[in-house]
Order: sequence, then C-alpha cells, then structure tokens
Amino acid sequence: MGGPYGISLITGDGIGPEISEAVLAVLGALGGRGPALSVERLEAGDGALERTGSALPRGTLEAVRRSDACLKAPVGESAADVVVALRRKLDLYASVRPARSYPHMPALRDGIDMVIVRENTEDLYAGNEFEAGGARRAAVALRIITERASERIARYAFGEARRRGGKMRVTCVHKANVMRLTDGLFAGACAAVAAEYPDVAFDQMYVDACAMNLVRRPESFDVIVTTNLFGDILSDESSQVAGGLGAAPAANVGDRFAMFEPVHGAAFDIAGRQEANPASFILSAAMMLRWLSHSRGDAECAAAAGRIERAVHGAMADGIKTADVGGDRSTSEFAEAVAGRLGGAPV
Repeated sequence: MGGPYGISLITGDGIGPEISEAVLAVLGALGGRGPALSVERLEAGDGALERTGSALPRGTLEAVRRSDACLKAPVGESAADVVVALRRKLDLYASVRPARSYPHMPALRDGIDMVIVRENTEDLYAGNEFEAGGARRAAVALRIITERASERIARYAFGEARRRGGKMRVTCVHKANVMRLTDGLFAGACAAVAAEYPDVAFDQMYVDACAMNLVRRPESFDVIVTTNLFGDILSDESSQVAGGLGAAPAANVGDRFAMFEPVHGAAFDIAGRQEANPASFILSAAMMLRWLSHSRGDAECAAAAGRIERAVHGAMADGIKTADVGGDRSTSEFAEAVAGRLGGAPV
C-alpha cells in the first residue's frame, strides 16, 4: 500500500467544516484499497483570526510545511491572508482548474473536459499599486510578466496535457495585440516551450475570443494556459459553463508542494444546514491523489483518484444531488453515496 502520506486539512469557515467531514468520509471509504493517509486538522481563516489574532497561525503554517500535501476548505473574509500567503510562501505558481460536465448538472454542453492552467504569482495580482499625485486623483497598477514565470507555467501546462492524454492540445490565451510587451512576452515564452513538446498540439487565442468560445464551444478545449488575471476570470466562467462551482475542484501547485481546494467560498448563509455540495472538495481530494501519484511515482494514488472520480460521476448519474443543483440530499448524504460506491454497493 502506498504512503503513508501526511495530509494537512484546513477546515476553514462557514461550510468548510461540513464539507471537510464529507471529504474525510470519502477518503476513509478507500480503506485498504487506497494509499495510507494521515490527516491533521488545522485552523485558518476568520475563526482563527478571531481566536488567535492571525488568519494563518504559525502552527498551521508549520504543519502545512511538514505535510506531503494540503487540503484547504473555503475561508471567509480573511481568504487573501490565507490563500495568497500560502501561495507565496510555498511558491505554488500554478493554479489548476479543471472543468468537466457531469450527468444531471446544468452544463451548457455535454462532453466538456478541460483544464485552465493559470500563472499564480505575478501579473496585476502581485498588488504593485500606487496613487499618482496631482490635481485629480489617479491610481496606477504595475503589471509584471517575467520570462521565467511564463516559461515554467507553460511547461506545467504542456506536462498537464501529456498527463491527461486525450486531445493533447495547449491553447495559450493572451491579449498581445494590445499589451504587446507583457502579453507579447508571455505568448512568446509559451510558443518557445511548445517547441519542446512536439507531441502536443499548440495554438493561441485572444482572451476575448476565448471567453466567447468557452460559451460557444467549450467542449473543444483541452488545456488553456494563461496569465493570472485572465485565468482567474476564465476559470470561473469555465466552471459555470460546465455546471457550476459546486463541482469545480482546484489546485495550487509548485515544484515540491501542492494545495487543493474547492473553487467556491465559505457560504455563511447556509453554514450548518447540511445544504452545501461537497463535490468540489471531494474532487479536489481526487486531484490531490493524482498529484501524489506523479510527484511520488505512486500508481496506487492514481487508482484511488480514479475510483473517487467514478464514484462522484456515478452518484450524479443516479440523480443524487444537493439542493444547489435541484436535489434533495444533504451534504453528508451525498458524501455517503460517493463513499458507498467506493466500498461496492451504492447508498
């Protein structure tokens, strides 16, 4: 059996604790047919800020650093102090957002199976802003795009296309016809890296055309690689086109560590009511296992990830859904249905 792997679990705020329990139930259902996982619950977010004075307590950060991978439930208003801090401290430079259509979900098309790979460390989101003086106020933001960051995110995207198989195509999304220096550098770096992957098809698309085509023909995309701001916007669009944020997992990946999280927020309005859809976090845990499989060379993790993904698909195919997508099952009931399929008999 693979592992043991130490997994840090930030249980978060709002619906975070509920969907964390759902993920633990599913991982527990793998039993002896999955890798050995040792999960440590940790606090971060609004509750941690109120109790300790820090949204990301030192003990939490140290425990995350010690672990093999991190699962992070959504946090509240202090999200930037948790998520952005972890990305920067751990150099998690690739934001990876799959979008897949599932049965009985409100997707625009069947057959959507794509992933957006977003550069996660620079662009306008680096926060280099200042006010310019003068009679009229003005604010300026500096957009930083470097060759190093562009090349490494491109290599991650091409590696992702190889891992996925299927279409084996990377689409570089930019606006180099307007931002000729910054996006021109990004597009040029992606094209240079493409030459290192002759087995993977490569094309380029302006961001406005990509936004349109995500609605018009989302099933045609495979891997999109893009800059930080564009990727943030397009990944939410792709998730909604594929059926909603409730089934949209995400990863923040570096060379040595990765953190996995649901796309949606803490949803304080339904916290404690067992109405939250845990599919996004469950699928994020499957992404974690896939990352462990290729970063540790552990085929058992890949097999476990596939079992979880098929179990989620099977539950949805049988019409088992939470209220956010028109169903009548609770958070824990959906998790039990997925867990039951891992053990053999459907729930």
